[in-house]
Amino acid sequence: MSTTMIVDTLWVLLAAVLVFFMNLGFAAVESGFARSKNTVNILSKNFIVFAVSSLGFMLLGWGLMFGGDNPFIGTQQLFILGNANTDFYKDTLTSNVPFWGKFFFQLVFCGTAATIVSGAVAERIKYISFIVFSFILTLIIYPIVGHWIWGGGWLANLGFLDFAGDTVVHSVGGWAALAGAILLGPRYGKYDKNGKPQAIPGHNMSLAVIGLFVLWLGWFGFNPGSTMSFQNPADVMHILVTTNTAAIAAILTATATSWIFIGKPDLGMTINGCLAGLVGITGGCAYVSVASSLIIGAIAGVIVVFSVLLFDRAKVDDPVGATSVHLVCGVFGTISVGLFAQEGVTSLSTVNGLFFGGGWSLLGVEVLGVIAVGIFVFASSVLVWLIIKNTIGMRVSLEEEILGLDIGEHGNSAYPDFAIVAPIMASGNGIGDKAMVASPVAVPKPAHKAVSPEVAIPVVNRSRPNAKMTKVTVITNQDKFTKLQSDLDKIGITGLTVTNVLGYGMQKGHTEYFRGAPVKTRLLPKVQVDIVVCKIPTETLVDTIKKSLYTGNMGDGKIFIYDVENVIKIRTGEEGYDALQDEEDE
Repeated sequence: MSTTMIVDTLWVLLAAVLVFFMNLGFAAVESGFARSKNTVNILSKNFIVFAVSSLGFMLLGWGLMFGGDNPFIGTQQLFILGNANTDFYKDTLTSNVPFWGKFFFQLVFCGTAATIVSGAVAERIKYISFIVFSFILTLIIYPIVGHWIWGGGWLANLGFLDFAGDTVVHSVGGWAALAGAILLGPRYGKYDKNGKPQAIPGHNMSLAVIGLFVLWLGWFGFNPGSTMSFQNPADVMHILVTTNTAAIAAILTATATSWIFIGKPDLGMTINGCLAGLVGITGGCAYVSVASSLIIGAIAGVIVVFSVLLFDRAKVDDPVGATSVHLVCGVFGTISVGLFAQEGVTSLSTVNGLFFGGGWSLLGVEVLGVIAVGIFVFASSVLVWLIIKNTIGMRVSLEEEILGLDIGEHGNSAYPDFAIVAPIMASGNGIGDKAMVASPVAVPKPAHKAVSPEVAIPVVNRSRPNAKMTKVTVITNQDKFTKLQSDLDKIGITGLTVTNVLGYGMQKGHTEYFRGAPVKTRLLPKVQVDIVVCKIPTETLVDTIKKSLYTGNMGDGKIFIYDVENVIKIRTGEEGYDALQDEEDE
């Protein structure tokens, strides 16, 4: 074995391992952006998707992608399992790396395309449905597009350039994700009655940032490794720097854009900005200059912020922004090749784009490729999703979605000793304080049935200074809070203290399992609402609560009524009724 073969094989091995490691990054980013009640589900999907995609790509995907020079699909030596003679593929991609090394390198790219879908359909898709779709995507859909571009197909023959997979990987995953998100519909509570998108924050931004850095590291295998050779180190180093430059530019522009248009430097947008820059440069990292990569990344960082907002308003609910990062920026990155390609920046770059005197030819081919791949992948994905929807179903039940897919789909939870915090949307009509969340993100498991700080945010009332004050406490299922809050608004109750608690009554909690063994005495997540009233009759309040929560089933909740001896406003020292005045000015 020659030194050249050894060096190239070791380089491909290192790059493939880095790309494989990106699975951890996707798992961390997606679970961090999701709610805690769906953490096990997200992690499990990111585990199983690589196993499923590996099987699909091994059974048929590789053959469809690289099996001969048919313009549209591989037709020769389709099945590599059980075929001891792989000489047919000796010169595929490179002759310096053994067959199974080339296979594994392409496999981790295939797995990346599949895992992109996971984040966009998170928190409401059936586990089995995701598995089936991922298998078909990697068995047939991804390999066909890969053949068109990397396997000697019709787009490659037209001169289409996609060095590391802006179209082959990111756009394919993005189109499939978009189709799934549209057919699934938004998560429960994502939009209010007027169709306005509501924030559903992720439960762990620390985990999301860790995942981002893992992905960023993995990209240094994803892009430079696509040379599949280390014989020209200058090319590899150039790609390394264009990749990093686009990322840092996008971080800055995404942060600035969110700061200007949202009002704060949103961390989630910064994370997606970095990913947008990495995606945006993937297709052209070997064909553009470092200066051009700075521009490409800067534009991608701006695009991704507005794309996330646009998809939200279009009612395409994507919990992690996968469609914005991978689809929108994947398309942008592909088009950027036609604009910014510059002959001679590496030994791999032999054509100029529009901005460097190359005319419209390359840009036209890049746009054609975007359109062709978009139509094929979106249409085929819709077809597969519809078949799944009408057979095994796509979406979990509403009850399971509210409780969390960790329990419904897997029978266990990521944080068994902590309360799950319900998404609580603040609202008010100017009469009193808006709703407030009094509990932290995680409340340690209590020794008794329910935990709630003795804190009450009073409703502002302006009559009968000596009137009786009453505290009404409601404990009910978390999913009932939104309707209760709306009904309380209607009778003038806008001051609430809302606490996430754990408890059980006749409901003995749900059964969880850990390594097959049942976990006993699981407490249920509840929501506790505390209200102090003076002007509004207690009977009116209680009647409203009962009508709002009643279904006739266990879990409707309980109402507790207490006399309030006194209320003291700390800032002024006022007591009693006077302390309830002018709370809206606080």
